[in-house]
Amino acid sequence: MTARLASLPMYLANRPAVAALWELLRHSLTSAGLQRLPTALTWPDVYHTHWLDPNLLISQTCGYPFTDDLAGKVQLLGAFAYDAPQCSGIACRSVLVARAEHGHLGLEGFRGLRAAFNAPNSQSGYNAFRALVAPLATNGRFFAAAFETGGHSESVDAVREGRADLAAIDCFTYAALARYTPLATQGLRVVATTEDYPGLPLITAKDTSAAEITLLQSALRALLTSAEAAPTLQALNIVGFETPQTSIYQRCVDMRESAQSLGYPLLA
Repeated sequence: MTARLASLPMYLANRPAVAALWELLRHSLTSAGLQRLPTALTWPDVYHTHWLDPNLLISQTCGYPFTDDLAGKVQLLGAFAYDAPQCSGIACRSVLVARAEHGHLGLEGFRGLRAAFNAPNSQSGYNAFRALVAPLATNGRFFAAAFETGGHSESVDAVREGRADLAAIDCFTYAALARYTPLATQGLRVVATTEDYPGLPLITAKDTSAAEITLLQSALRALLTSAEAAPTLQALNIVGFETPQTSIYQRCVDMRESAQSLGYPLLA
């Protein structure tokens, strides 16, 4: 019988801690009677295909694709809360990072400079960034150039190395980079933050049963009160788990529509 798929792909800064988290969760789910559990996490190369796999048991996506091309095709399990600057419960913001030489500038001061973003379907690196910049844009432009890097750490590298001047990074990813790879953020400054939005949705396949969802949510809640899990959660800055209604992610759609209404459909 084919094993289900499990991934937590948004924690690239500390993969060993993610693997440990899954082992704890897998043990809890096995004890609860859930079957076909994978022994190890998947680290997908193509997120969208992975998220839509009918065998998906648990993964983590971004709020923007969750409300866009994944809408109605996956189910929401909940979201973690993080202990990091600019995080409050499951709500978070993106931090805008620049080199120290630009650390004194407000957002307006980056007009005509270069922006980097991880992907155009990212809530933290693109959608929230676009919504923040939109009121300052003229004829659909604010930056001299905006280019895709493929990941948050790559966007940080682009700014630090001088290939870009500004990037938006979700608050817990930036905190993890500063904690585990401090050289990556050396010489960088947080110059602004976006408006808040709900954090990364934990998802499962559309056909996952209600009983399985209940088991998954119970196991995730139990992690937060487990003394055994405490060091792993602390390593990942996880301090809570909530099960909000899907409708809270309308916030991501509102950000997109706000930018579009101001004549700024693309980060540019």
